[in-house]
Amino acid sequence: MFTRLLSSLSPCISLPYSPSSLFLLVLFLLVVLFFISRRSGTNHPSSPPLPHPSIPCIPRLPLLGSLPWLGGRLPPHLLFTRLVSRYGSLYALYLGPHYTVVVNDHQHAREVLLQRGRDFAGRPSMVTTDLLTRGGKDIAFADYSPLWKLHRRLVHNSFTLFGEGSSRLQDIVSVLELLSGGRRGFDPSPAVTRAITNVVCTLVFSATYRHGDAELQEVMQYNDGIVQTIARGGLVDIYPWMKVFPNSSLRKLKDCIIVRDRLLTRKLEEHKASLSDGDPRDLLDALLKGKTDRSSGSEGELITDDHVLMTAAEAFGAGVETTSTTLLWILAYLLHHPEVQDRVQKELDEQIGNDRAVSVSDRGRLPYLDCVINEGMRIRPVSPVLIPHTAMTRSSIGGHSVGPGTRVLVNMWSIHHDPRHWDKPDLFNPGSTGHTLLLPAIWGGASVCVGESLARLELFLFLSSLLQRMSFRLPDGGPSPNLQGRLGVVLQPLPYKVVVTPRAGWEGGANRKISLSSPKSKPAQNQIPASVEETFSFCQNLLWNRRVVESGQRQMTRKPGGRMCSRRNEDNVIPVRGVTHPKETMFAPCGTEGRRA
Repeated sequence: MFTRLLSSLSPCISLPYSPSSLFLLVLFLLVVLFFISRRSGTNHPSSPPLPHPSIPCIPRLPLLGSLPWLGGRLPPHLLFTRLVSRYGSLYALYLGPHYTVVVNDHQHAREVLLQRGRDFAGRPSMVTTDLLTRGGKDIAFADYSPLWKLHRRLVHNSFTLFGEGSSRLQDIVSVLELLSGGRRGFDPSPAVTRAITNVVCTLVFSATYRHGDAELQEVMQYNDGIVQTIARGGLVDIYPWMKVFPNSSLRKLKDCIIVRDRLLTRKLEEHKASLSDGDPRDLLDALLKGKTDRSSGSEGELITDDHVLMTAAEAFGAGVETTSTTLLWILAYLLHHPEVQDRVQKELDEQIGNDRAVSVSDRGRLPYLDCVINEGMRIRPVSPVLIPHTAMTRSSIGGHSVGPGTRVLVNMWSIHHDPRHWDKPDLFNPGSTGHTLLLPAIWGGASVCVGESLARLELFLFLSSLLQRMSFRLPDGGPSPNLQGRLGVVLQPLPYKVVVTPRAGWEGGANRKISLSSPKSKPAQNQIPASVEETFSFCQNLLWNRRVVESGQRQMTRKPGGRMCSRRNEDNVIPVRGVTHPKETMFAPCGTEGRRA
């Protein structure tokens, strides 16, 4: 039993010890923890009460909890799904001393995320996320409170910069090209991540980078370092006292955070020095203006520079990692299903043509493209298990009592692969009919809805722009992408190669002309680059030096309280505008405070 436990947990510990030394260390730590818990066990009145007996619970041991029964090589989302056959769709387990309820069913997830969202709006305190967010000064990992509500409103108002009517994002994306690699193909991941990182940098702090820029590489490196290391901090999040021991992953995470904070602090100070009374240039401007407008009130004084910095940092998590991973998954499935790619391109040809770029306002005209995006998020959710929730008061799930302090995990993988709702849940079929239960991690509640529009717009505009101009196929004799994935902070596809060719009518490269305006705007003519290098140079000249594309370029419009979604019914189920999936697509509410993913 201990062998299985150590094999499953040793990657999280990251200590340079032999198995025997590690065994002795764990044994010693368990003894220490036992005496600590004996001395302090009666001093925690807020600890969760004993679980309701009707919720099946995986066996546990003192101190270790259910960890010995959770060993093996299966990632958590697959392990939790497998346990459904034994314990049902709602069961409990102990992650060390922490009583945790696992939700694997759509109806129970609705209770946690929507119907009783405020009851389960808490977040557990964890070592890695506390480091990442300066003690919960962001939106996604912060605990529910009046300050959190105020912060969320400020961030939501700031993100209206990037809603419908914003031409900046669509213009950046509209010229993306990936024409390289020849017949042997190339890995699209670096180019996609680089392009999306550039977009987010432009939107967050108006930074403009050419391909290979040192600061851009710094942003990509620290962001990737955070993503890779935070996924290996599981054990220290279960036993926080273990942070006092040497931990290479935790040390690397701290180093990446230092680099991140140094860059963002420099950008923040630059924005403070140049802040004017005009329209905000980017997200940092909008946050600073909102913070200043509220500073006269007692509540507003609670919003600090830390909140602004952590919000900007969070935009990279939602805007870069989530978008790039989802896009790479969809491209992988298009290589497996070329008929889906053909149908999307036919829709683009009929509805958009090749005389202009796709704009945000075209979403309602491209229903099948939205089907493909939704199906990609369903079959490979980037966050197969949502960020843990905590019950803030006594509540219930499925009629079973849940005490305050109970942790709740929502297994999106199980929900999205439920055979009761899909005949073939592992089949990528955007045109199928049935009951789609989309509760994706980044659209699952008010706390992250502020980033939903940004990530959703990026995904729509990148994918539509790519498929409008080019086709993707496998290299000659090359293997199809592996669809198993690798779980870190998000579920990433394994590296694969793709051959990209221009579509008929787009072979002209630099001689090809296109309008970057919306259908209602005066066409603007600009040359399209023929290579990745030319593309970044073209973007630099066109957008990042703030050149005006003729007089017909649409100006950004902001409506007070504007948002990308609207209320639909009494269950607070919110459809994203422009999504016409043939299945019933469900999103958590954007405007309901206290409900979160």
